[in-house]
Amino acid sequence: MLKPRIILAVVAIALVIIFFSLPKAVVDNENDSMENGVDAVEDSSNSESNSATSANEMMSDLHSGNIPKEVREDIERLRNNYLLAENQENSVIFADSLASVYRDLNRLDSAAKYIELSQKDNELIGNAYYEAFSFAADVEKAERLAVKTREYLQKVLDSEPTNNSAKIKLAMTYVSSDNPMKGISMLLEVVEEDPNNEEALFNLGILSIQSGQYSKAIERFEKLLGQHPENVQAEFYLALSLMNNGQKAKAKKLFTEIKNKSNDEQLLAAVESYLNELE
Repeated sequence: MLKPRIILAVVAIALVIIFFSLPKAVVDNENDSMENGVDAVEDSSNSESNSATSANEMMSDLHSGNIPKEVREDIERLRNNYLLAENQENSVIFADSLASVYRDLNRLDSAAKYIELSQKDNELIGNAYYEAFSFAADVEKAERLAVKTREYLQKVLDSEPTNNSAKIKLAMTYVSSDNPMKGISMLLEVVEEDPNNEEALFNLGILSIQSGQYSKAIERFEKLLGQHPENVQAEFYLALSLMNNGQKAKAKKLFTEIKNKSNDEQLLAAVESYLNELE
């Protein structure tokens, strides 16, 4: 009964839906797991099918009727200018403009594709694909976006081994793959190196909720909030973990505190729902 509502709450506060489809065994053994330019993209034989797929998706999306006519016309104009650009500098300008338009439309996979075509910063490109991966509802698309994320963020880690932000995002693409323990191990490595890392603790807490390890989730979120008390999302999931761990009075108190200080309507709706359940 609770899992669909947990998923709804995740969507409401912009978290990653994909984690909640993981098998419960993934985190049960978490403690044991510790023992660039346009031409390059277009010429790569490994990326041709992905490029064709992305192009087909973008064109299908463009004519789906979900995009206002004036915006579709703007996209078509920019895309034609991009394809007909006489030099790389102009191609980059038009690709960057297309990325901005698609981002405004919340078409994050299309935005990531044009960021890839317009930028040379591996982390920027990897982060764009990671964001698209995080919100991909289609499993096949999510897997494809995860591969693209790894392609660029692995390059970042190869040159910057201490870049924990890139490592955490890379880890989360593995958590939803057929090798989830690799992702769990990477997250635990980050926490070992940086015990108060907000992003790593948060993701480990979410995964503990997914696997039903509410005591472990409480431990993660309490540690996170000890260093980052302003993290309302962590407060929400701590309250949810307390509720599912039988500590209903503490959960009610925390949900009430969130209700009194948050202005996020969707989060408040989820909080109100849980408070009603705790009555």
